[in-house]
Amino acid sequence: MRRRASLVLLAFAVFFAAMAPTLRWYVFPRVVKIPSNQYQVTVLEAKPATLLNYSTFKAEKVDKITIVQTLKGNVEESRRIERDAGRDVVVWDSLSYVAGPDGKMVSKIPERYIFDAHTQDPVNATGEMVDGDPVRRAGIEFKWPFLVEKRDYQYFDAQTRTSAPIHYKGTRTFRGMEVYYFEQTVPWTRVPMPKSMPIKGITPDLLAKTGLTRWYTTRRMFWIDPVTGAPVNGEEIHKEELRNAKALMGQDTITVFAGHVKMREDYVESVGELVKSNRLMVLMVVSYLPWTFTVLALLLLALALWLEARSRRPEPDARPGPALDPVTAPV
Repeated sequence: MRRRASLVLLAFAVFFAAMAPTLRWYVFPRVVKIPSNQYQVTVLEAKPATLLNYSTFKAEKVDKITIVQTLKGNVEESRRIERDAGRDVVVWDSLSYVAGPDGKMVSKIPERYIFDAHTQDPVNATGEMVDGDPVRRAGIEFKWPFLVEKRDYQYFDAQTRTSAPIHYKGTRTFRGMEVYYFEQTVPWTRVPMPKSMPIKGITPDLLAKTGLTRWYTTRRMFWIDPVTGAPVNGEEIHKEELRNAKALMGQDTITVFAGHVKMREDYVESVGELVKSNRLMVLMVVSYLPWTFTVLALLLLALALWLEARSRRPEPDARPGPALDPVTAPV
């Protein structure tokens, strides 16, 4: 019975020993992925800020500018692209909507971002765009890959339609979580006019005829959860200008928007809770279960060897021997 039990324990030890690396190196890269139907809204604010008053064409100080960023998974487009790509693909239709202190629209820029559901690498396919302009992304946007590395990444900038390194600046603690801090500075760059303007009748083509050009710079900061690759906080020190404006506005350069953009407090908290729940699921596959299975395999192996050793040990003979006649000494 002991030998049979040791064989059963050995079989379970082999099973758990095989499952540990299988979960980490086979199941994780194939099963853990971004859902194609994800929907998320994030609100950011710049308080105070500088904003162009389009009625007077002068830059004015305002109490607050609000930016609402919406990400919506396009399931139908994901399935269409997956048929040609042969892999799991996520399509995010996003909208960055900027509102002034009165709640009226300042600008809105739609995007379509197509990427691999497992690695977050961009998938260049028909429909990829920024503000209606076709683009071909290189690098990440919005989200880092699972299990973030301590290195620089290529990050796509929607304003310039180009990618540049976003630099790893070290490990920090953000509200009790260990995060990786990344930073990118985009130098002054000429960028296209938004297709949706705050004044009816004014179009990018009309502004281009006046000689106006739009320029932009930003310092971008992200605090990234290293397990899920999701930002738990994001900020930008952002500035936009109209140049060659002297003939139309009386001065050569006019600030369109300037401010330190930060996530609103309630959204920092809700994003943090979402990241913590997703972090647990990822850790179960890449760490907790593999290590549990490894320890369990070692314990079962030790128990199987102990039982096998006991089964081979000779049993002490407990049967009584023949009775001996008493010996009497001679008188």
